[in-house]
Amino acid sequence: MGNVIRTMKERLYDEVPLVDEIVLIDSRSTDDTVKIARDLGIEVYVHQDILPQYGAYRGKGEALWKSLYVLRGDVIVWIDTDIKNIHPGFVYGILGPLLKEPEIQYVKGFYRRPLKVEGRTFAEGGGRVTELTARPLFNLFFPELSGILQPLAGEYGGRRSVLENMPFFTGYGVETGLLIDLFNQYGLRVIAQVDLEERIHRNQPLSSLSQMSFAIIQVFMQRLEERNQIRILEDVNRSMKLIKHQRRTYALELKEIQDFERPPMISVPDYRARRQEVPGVRDTASP
Repeated sequence: MGNVIRTMKERLYDEVPLVDEIVLIDSRSTDDTVKIARDLGIEVYVHQDILPQYGAYRGKGEALWKSLYVLRGDVIVWIDTDIKNIHPGFVYGILGPLLKEPEIQYVKGFYRRPLKVEGRTFAEGGGRVTELTARPLFNLFFPELSGILQPLAGEYGGRRSVLENMPFFTGYGVETGLLIDLFNQYGLRVIAQVDLEERIHRNQPLSSLSQMSFAIIQVFMQRLEERNQIRILEDVNRSMKLIKHQRRTYALELKEIQDFERPPMISVPDYRARRQEVPGVRDTASP
């Protein structure tokens, strides 16, 4: 994470003033994350402490939703902090279409994702949830979005005027929900994708990827329920039986896995009041 922050701050904030602010959203981590970020001179917020009157959920999507409240810019880019081969292009590549093409409202990054198995690195094979869950479901139910190469990519950005009008799922389903909702509300023409070449990061174990897939499938089902006015998911479908190996036998562990849905940030009165305080910004909920 320190290398990610240092790279972006030195190249895009200090040397070339392309980025106006860099913010870390923490989730009460117990390592040195907050200290490293503050030592590098960037703002740090704990998402549980942002808009505490609205409660807090665990998950990346919750942090992204609340980041809209603390960030000041009109164009927002999010990147994950576990990228090992970080390069300034992960940010300026995403910003490019937003700065050059007024029609573009949302940009996703795509890249090759190497897979490391037992010490061996394969050029392709990463992004297993993308290829085995997300892209097949997009092809089945939202084929217009099937050309998005990395629908679950953690590197993406958009215009505040659009993002603040989107609901956010609180966990692993946030990228899926944003793509579907942006397409439903604005159409395919406002979405762009850029080639960021290659992304190297820590590959997660299959048990974690299975839980991620389960949450993403729920988002698809929820949006299909709303589109077709049918009931697919019941409360029992919000829990997953995980298979655990115990010496000579196996056991089932029941785990609740559910993304909650945050409303569009523009509907939050505290957010509208805060935006009024930003110079040159009027209440965007007004006609």
